[in-house]
Amino acid sequence: MNLADLEKKLIAVARRCPPDDRVPLAFEKRITALVQTHQVLDDWTFWARGLWRAAAACFAIAMLLGIFSILSPGNGTAGTSDLSDDFENTMLADVNQESEL
Repeated sequence: MNLADLEKKLIAVARRCPPDDRVPLAFEKRITALVQTHQVLDDWTFWARGLWRAAAACFAIAMLLGIFSILSPGNGTAGTSDLSDDFENTMLADVNQESEL
């Protein structure tokens, strides 16, 4: 079937049936009910959702890295010094060099 002829026939039928000027029954009530159920979300809601998701992801990554650092082989077996000794030597390195001169 030719699409141009079909289009002309449909337009002719549509012109023979004029639109109705009456409003459908309870149209206003349906529209106001739809408007009342529509929730307006502000920009802060989107930010809050994103930040909570990011916080959960950061917490999970921190926990995985913490578990990995505790369970990793060779944790503290490289030497007999602990972190406090290394920290003290680093902080006082300048003082120790001046006293040796």
